[in-house]
Amino acid sequence: MRGVISEVPGLAALAEAMARDGNQRDDPMREIFARLGDRWSMLILLILRTGTYRHAAIKRLIGEMGAEGGISQRMLTLRLRGLERDGLVSHVQHPSKAPHVDYALTDLGRELLPEIDRMMGWIRANSDAIQDARQRFDAAQE
Repeated sequence: MRGVISEVPGLAALAEAMARDGNQRDDPMREIFARLGDRWSMLILLILRTGTYRHAAIKRLIGEMGAEGGISQRMLTLRLRGLERDGLVSHVQHPSKAPHVDYALTDLGRELLPEIDRMMGWIRANSDAIQDARQRFDAAQE
């Protein structure tokens, strides 16, 4: 296969970029794209754009805003931990009689949002073309 890569224009550069960016499952390039493409993380980031929230408030907001309905407590915890691990979300524990944790975007998370906005704008601008392509594809499959 290496021979084919060197023979096709652009494939060698793509292979080099993938090697540089990381092609292992836990490399940031792959993990961030996977995280942004999962069922909940993008919505969590967009919600946190509007402020700092407790776990229960995020869960409630997802239930109200998400097309899929509610998110389980466990899944929300896993998604928040993943976003925190990637440096996009922070949590602050507030010691008190009833201790609680607030979640917020980090500087890195805020820096990512304009890129997400740009991608969402592209999807909006091309929504009709995407729908047309889907209809043509589906009709050809029948």
